[in-house]
Amino acid sequence: MKHRVPDLYGLVLAGGKSTRMGSDKRLLQYHDIPQQAYMYDLLDKVCDRTFLSIREDQKNTLQNDVQVVVDRNEYRGPFNGILSAHKAYPEAAWLVLACDLPLIDEKTLSLLVSGRNPDKMATSMATNKTRLPEPLVTIWEPKGLIAAMSYLKTAESSCPRKFLLNSDIDLVNPKDDEVLFNANSLEDYHLAKSKLQLTNGE
Repeated sequence: MKHRVPDLYGLVLAGGKSTRMGSDKRLLQYHDIPQQAYMYDLLDKVCDRTFLSIREDQKNTLQNDVQVVVDRNEYRGPFNGILSAHKAYPEAAWLVLACDLPLIDEKTLSLLVSGRNPDKMATSMATNKTRLPEPLVTIWEPKGLIAAMSYLKTAESSCPRKFLLNSDIDLVNPKDDEVLFNANSLEDYHLAKSKLQLTNGE
C-alpha cells in the first residue's frame, strides 16, 4: 500500500539576529514590501499552509493574519526554527526558506516542489556549479527531521548542510544559479537591488 505523502507547509526563517547586515534582514525591502512578507506570500502560492519562524520577542511586531511558529530554543542555528516547526506540526513536510534570498521566485519554488521526492529525507535546491544542498531552500520530510534530531544529539556541528550531505536526499537545480544568491551584508543588499532593477528593466 502506498504511503500518504505528507502535506507541505512553508516556513520563512525570520528569527535570526542579522548581525552582519547591520539591520533586520526580514524587514529589508527588495520588492516594495518587507522581505519576510514577500517570502511568506511566495511560499503561500506553493504550500498548503505557511508560517513565519520567529523569536518570542518578535511576536508583537507582526500582522494578525500571519501564522507563526515561535522558536523553542532547543537547538543551535537554523535547526532551531526548523525543528520548532517540526515539533509544532510533526506530520508535515516543510519547505524552508531563509529570508535573505532576495532573488528567489515562484518559478524556482515550483521547480523544487515538482521535484520533491517524499521517499527521501529531503529535497534540496543546489546550484549547478557546486551541487551542494542549500538547507534553507529545502523541502524537509518528517522522517528527515526526526533523523536530524537524532543526529544533533551526538554531532559536533549543528550545520544543516552537513546533515544533508550525509543523508539520503534528492537535489534540484535551478535554471539560473543566481536565484540562490544570499544577501548577508549591506554590499550584498545593494547588489541584489541592482540585479532586480536590471531584471525588471528599471
